[in-house]
Amino acid sequence: MSRSVLVTGGNRGIGLAVARAFAGDGEKVAVTYRSEPPPPDLLGFHCDVTSAADVERAVAEVEVQQGAVEVLVANAGITRDKLLLRMGEEDFEATLDANLKGAFRVVRQVAPKMLRAKRGRIVFVSSSVGLRGEQGQSNYAASKAGLIGFARSLAWEFGSRGITVNVIAPGLTDTDMTSGLPEKRIAEMCAQIPLRRMASPEEIAEAVRFVASPRASYITGAVIPVDGGASMGH
Repeated sequence: MSRSVLVTGGNRGIGLAVARAFAGDGEKVAVTYRSEPPPPDLLGFHCDVTSAADVERAVAEVEVQQGAVEVLVANAGITRDKLLLRMGEEDFEATLDANLKGAFRVVRQVAPKMLRAKRGRIVFVSSSVGLRGEQGQSNYAASKAGLIGFARSLAWEFGSRGITVNVIAPGLTDTDMTSGLPEKRIAEMCAQIPLRRMASPEEIAEAVRFVASPRASYITGAVIPVDGGASMGH
């Protein structure tokens, strides 16, 4: 029986790969987007996760189209990379608002019906940067590390109702975010990864798909790095 799946930020990159993986399994999939709509093969809803009103409206529209959300993948996020002494408060606050508070807003909206149904899967897309840190990304690292504490708290709160909450922490991935990097910089970064290469979005999607599946019914509160070994020991 197909489930109602919502992927935030599902119009490109990792989110798009996740949405297509679920659609390939026959699930009913909706994605949110802030700027560019998703490809026409996916059901898209405009939503800025920094707006509680936007989130409330988008989730209501998803429920009308495909029923209450049974699988949530909180993937929407932004980067505003700067060294700390060049980073303004707005850069820091905007990143936390989108990446951490955005996830909070979406979960708050879908959780009541999951709790009543006594089933559900929540997956947060964090980052290996949230585990080990990175120069010029203190705001991004803080937001992604925050998702881990948030997820583990929800795992305690929701576990008795049959809802699992897990975190996938991708490493360097071949997406639009990395496409603008110079080849030399990518080579330097890959040299710091045991597998010596970037991930594909589809490789990240497979991990998301697994923890949202019945096969992972006894996994909750887990943080699963999908980073080629880059954050080993963290």
